[in-house]
Amino acid sequence: MFALVPLWWALGAFYLGWSVFGVVLLALLVARGRVPLPTGTACWLVFLVLVLLSATRLDRATAYLTFGLRYGFLVTALVVGVYVYTLVREQTSWDRVLRPLGWYWLGIVALGWLAVLVPTFALTTPVEMALPGGVAGERYLQALTHVHANEFNPLSRAPIYRPTAPYPYTNNWGTAYALLVPCVLAYLTSVRTGWFRVALWVSLPLSVVPAFLTLNRGMFVGLGAGLLYLALRALVRGNARLIVTIGGLVLLVWIVSLVVPVQEMINARVASTGTNADRMDLYARTWQAVERSPLLGHGAPKSVDTTLAEEPLGTQGLLWQILYSHGIPALLVFLAWLVLVARRLAVAVSPAGHWLSTVPVIALVVIPVYAYLDPNLSVIFFAVGAGLAAVAGPVNRAPLGPSSLSRPAPLTRWREGTT
Repeated sequence: MFALVPLWWALGAFYLGWSVFGVVLLALLVARGRVPLPTGTACWLVFLVLVLLSATRLDRATAYLTFGLRYGFLVTALVVGVYVYTLVREQTSWDRVLRPLGWYWLGIVALGWLAVLVPTFALTTPVEMALPGGVAGERYLQALTHVHANEFNPLSRAPIYRPTAPYPYTNNWGTAYALLVPCVLAYLTSVRTGWFRVALWVSLPLSVVPAFLTLNRGMFVGLGAGLLYLALRALVRGNARLIVTIGGLVLLVWIVSLVVPVQEMINARVASTGTNADRMDLYARTWQAVERSPLLGHGAPKSVDTTLAEEPLGTQGLLWQILYSHGIPALLVFLAWLVLVARRLAVAVSPAGHWLSTVPVIALVVIPVYAYLDPNLSVIFFAVGAGLAAVAGPVNRAPLGPSSLSRPAPLTRWREGTT
């Protein structure tokens, strides 16, 4: 599911097939019998009910298809979180638990470099060709199945290729980057040996180049907020090693910025486009629409011709998407879930737990400008599920050495494994 992302992307099945993997994971959980549920599960189930109720507001047949796809991301994310939580509670090694996220990261970085080296790369995928004409022509589905390495706007006064693969838009890539960096560091601080650890270390500096070329301001703000949050916690607890690590990351970014003039590129982009004005106009129109249906929203984003932006109402930020599509109560419950898990993860003491605790913080910071009702939501639940398990029982373990990697832990029930 996570390790073969470049393959699913090339087939055009990355988005459309994600929920299929969720069904497989759910079947595995059901086969295992009773499983523990992480903190916040009840809150998320309430959110799922509210989102489902908002489907009564849909007015087009094709809207039900895109609604079902987005709803599948919500359910699959929960299944991923419960599955990972169960594995950690059963005392499965950090290497086995976090390695899929490491593979996912390597796939994102590799496709980012594909975008750097072959900017015009695009592909008509098998899934795109297999879809019926009426469905394949839907704007949202077209963006998901006709893959391209970069996002490029030829109408801009300062056009630039911005990495997107395996996502349809560069903002999704930037969101994934901000969320995955802490997950990679969680692995590196918990597993001390192995070729995979070396591959992740090498990939970190390499990843900065495609990350800078996205020009995603929200990515920098989100990741910076996560690092600041962790640094403040480290200062309070007197964790000098963690402070030094964070300082090293900041130094690495500064060194790369000397080679890639990212600030100048961002300034040029902002100066030559009306992106800020477009966003503010879109947000204002979205809020006006929310006032007409505050409880259940409108079911899904909707295109209109009354805004300066080309994007539909309810886009350009998950906060606005939930508000417009599912209503104010759904947004409050979603925010409550993020705050709940962030508070719970704040007590983490293991190296992996420290880094994983920043993921819901980053998700909170970027929610006004970036949306992640896509596979990125499963990344959040993956990290949160592992982190919650680490603080919920006797699994706040020390970093692993060679002996623990050579003998994987048996998949026994966690209650039996902790007695």
